[in-house]
Amino acid sequence: MPIYSFKCNACSHTFEQAMSVAERERAVIVCPACGSDKVERVLTAFFAKTSRKS
Repeated sequence: MPIYSFKCNACSHTFEQAMSVAERERAVIVCPACGSDKVERVLTAFFAKTSRKS
């Protein structure tokens, strides 16, 4: 399950939340620090580890 990073525009708190892609599309994300729903997704780097060589 992917982990998404968010930043609250009300209190500037950054946090991560694990959720499925389908859940993220319909979920209302709320800041755990202040309870505001004015949050935006923060783009982060990711990598995929495979057993095969490319």
